[in-house]
Amino acid sequence: MHTWMVESRWIIHADTKYNINVAVTAKKHYKFHTCKMLKEHSDASIWVKKASYTPLRLNNEERKTLEILEAALNVIEYTDHVDILTYSSRSRIIVKHLSEMCSILSGLVVAMDIKLGCKLFDDKDHFANADFFKRVFEIGRRYKIMNPGKMRTTYGAMMYMCQDSMLPEVRSQMKFDFYAPIRTVYTALKEIECLELLDDTQLPQALTQIPTDIKKEHRLELLGQRNQAVKELIAKFDNNDKDRAATIERCLASLADHEAFLVANRNPVEQMRDYLHQFFSPEDSSKTGSLKIGFMSGARLNHSHKTQFYYVDQSLLFWTRMMDQTFDLWLQSDADLLNNNGRYHISDTGQGLNRVQQCPHIQRLIHSILSASQNESSVSWIGSSVVHLGDRAVPNALMFIDKYRQVPHILTPLVQVMKQLESLKDPFLVQYIDDEYGGVHGLQKTLLLDFFKHGFDGRGADNYYDAGSCIDGRLTSAWNWTNEISKKKYYRVLLMSGFLNFEGI
Repeated sequence: MHTWMVESRWIIHADTKYNINVAVTAKKHYKFHTCKMLKEHSDASIWVKKASYTPLRLNNEERKTLEILEAALNVIEYTDHVDILTYSSRSRIIVKHLSEMCSILSGLVVAMDIKLGCKLFDDKDHFANADFFKRVFEIGRRYKIMNPGKMRTTYGAMMYMCQDSMLPEVRSQMKFDFYAPIRTVYTALKEIECLELLDDTQLPQALTQIPTDIKKEHRLELLGQRNQAVKELIAKFDNNDKDRAATIERCLASLADHEAFLVANRNPVEQMRDYLHQFFSPEDSSKTGSLKIGFMSGARLNHSHKTQFYYVDQSLLFWTRMMDQTFDLWLQSDADLLNNNGRYHISDTGQGLNRVQQCPHIQRLIHSILSASQNESSVSWIGSSVVHLGDRAVPNALMFIDKYRQVPHILTPLVQVMKQLESLKDPFLVQYIDDEYGGVHGLQKTLLLDFFKHGFDGRGADNYYDAGSCIDGRLTSAWNWTNEISKKKYYRVLLMSGFLNFEGI
C-alpha cells in the first residue's frame, strides 16, 4: 500500500484527460479542479472503458491462492529447462515441467489446508482440477497488472507456462491449459447485473482525489464527503444483498486502485515536462543552457537546442499517455502472449535466447497512443515513429510492457530529488551548492540539463544501429543515462540531498 493511501481505504482519484495538481494548497484552487474534473467525467463511457480494463482487486481467499502460486514459482526453474535449443521434443519437455508445476501447487494446497487439498486432489488427476489451475494462473496475472512492481522475477515464468500450455501439441497431451480470462470490474458488475453503477453521477465523487497538503480540517471534510458518496452508492445498488454489496464495494476499490496508480505513475512524467518548460525555452538557450547534442559528444542524434527541446517534450508527452493507458496495455500484452495458440519461436536476439512473437493487440493500441501524441504536439513529430515489437529489439509483449514499467522508476526519483533540493536545511550543504552551482536553482538546472541532453541522445543499445530516436529507443536512452549517473559531478550532492537510486521510490 502506498504511503499516501493511509487516510482511508478509499484511494485518490485521477482523470485520464485532466492533470490534477496534487500540490494544491488553497481550498478555492482545489474546488476549481474538482469541478472541472467532475464535469469531464460526466461522460459515462469513460467509466465503462476504464472498468473494462481495470482488474478486479483480489479478495482474501484469492490472496491465499496467490501465496501458493508465488511459492511454487520460486522453486521451479521453468525457463532454464524449456527455453533452450534442443533436438529432443520440446512439447515433451514442456508437458513434463507443467505437470511438475501442477504437482507442486497441489502439494502446497494440501500443506496449507488438508481438507481443501483432499477435496480437490484425492484420487484425482490434474485434468480433473483444470478449473483450479486456470483460476490460480488468472489470479497471478490479475495481481501483476494491478501491482507492476511485484513478482519481478516470477511473472515471466508464469506467463510462459500459461503460454506453453496453450500450444496445441501440449494441450492435446495435458487435455487442458492454464488460461482463463482476467476478471475486470466490468465483468464483475455484469455478473451481478449492476452495470448502471458506471453511469451514476456520484461515481466520480466516490473516487475523488484528496490532496495531503491541504489543511487538516478541509482534508477531513473532503474525506467525509467521499466516504459518504461510497456508502450511498453501495446502498443504492446492493438490493439489501450482502454478497452484492461486497462485490460493489470491491469494484469501487478496484477503480480507486486504478486512479491511484495513475497519480503515482503519470504525475512524475507530467512534472518532468513542467520542469522542461519552466527551466528551458525552445527559442533562447543563452540564459538557460543549451540542449544541443551532436555526434561529436557521443550522441547518436544531432539536434539543435530547439529541436532537442521539442524532441524531449514529445517523448514526455508520449510517456504521459502511455502511463494513462498502462492497465489497458497490460491486458493487451496478456492477449498477445496468449494469442495464436501460444505460437512463438526461440531466437538469439543478442541478449540470450528469447521468445519472439508478434504483438498485434499492443501494436494497434500503441499506434493509437502515438497518433494522439503526434496530434497534440505543437510542432511536427521529431525523430522516428517506428515501434519495435516482435523483433530483435523487443521480442515479445512481455519485454515491451516490462520496458515501459521503468518510466516511473526513472522519473519519480528525479522529481523527488528536485523537490528535496528546495527544502535543504544542512547549512554546509547549502553553502557548498551556493559556491559550486550558484544556488539550488543552479543545481536543479544542471541536473535537468544533463538529463534532457544525455537521457535523450539515442545511446544505450547493444550496438550502434539500435536505439536512436525510435519510440522505444527514447526509453533506452533514458535508462542508459540512469546507469551512468554515479559518474556525474553532482552525484554526491544528490546523495546528500536524499537521492537513493532509481529503484528506491
